[in-house]
Amino acid sequence: MFATVQTSNPQPPPARWHHAIAVTPQTDTPSGPEPMDPQEMIVRGDRDEEIVAQGDPARYCYLIVSGCVRTVKLMEDGRRQIGEFLFPGDLFGWEALDEHDFAAEAVTPVTLRRYLRRNLEARADRDLDFARRLREIASGQLRAGRERMVLLGRKTASERIASFLLEMAGRVNPNNRASVELPMGRADIADYLGLTIETVCRGLTQLRRHGTIKVERANIVICDRSALGTAGCEVIH
Repeated sequence: MFATVQTSNPQPPPARWHHAIAVTPQTDTPSGPEPMDPQEMIVRGDRDEEIVAQGDPARYCYLIVSGCVRTVKLMEDGRRQIGEFLFPGDLFGWEALDEHDFAAEAVTPVTLRRYLRRNLEARADRDLDFARRLREIASGQLRAGRERMVLLGRKTASERIASFLLEMAGRVNPNNRASVELPMGRADIADYLGLTIETVCRGLTQLRRHGTIKVERANIVICDRSALGTAGCEVIH
């Protein structure tokens, strides 16, 4: 189980998680958004560490400071569906009802801010600007969910792979660089796109042979963004 530390200082957040992780000292608080809750905790986890289990009571939500997180749903037959990949600035757990429908796991080493949901709800009740920020987060999550429905429901395997690379290029490289360092492996990509690992590898190979991308292990270099957009049936701005 995670180590826990409580602080009496209501300003910089201390450290806590509820599985086995290293505690972050208060003097090592990462930069990021201003504290949303005086009882917030800074937590750190290792690669593949489980943050929230599927079916856990939804008492907390988490803001990603660094690293990448995946949300995971296990089917009755043992198959895994990855719901989304989350990056610094993303808030998760806020959308849950009484319990978490998806587990959350660290793709890479992560640093998170952890909040009591009831405290954020109480602040939203008295702070209209804060409530608006939460609504914007919820709206963005709904929009992303609709886009994933189209991705999984209507696109071919090759279109899904091309769309995924464009999505990650926008999420991982906000400066629009051609090189994209993917934090997740091929198995994660396959479970996100509803494909097999073999199909993902074939799709990347096909894009490489066409000169659309270069593949250097986890590093993807987009050589022709327009062609990649065409392959994903998306408009490139």
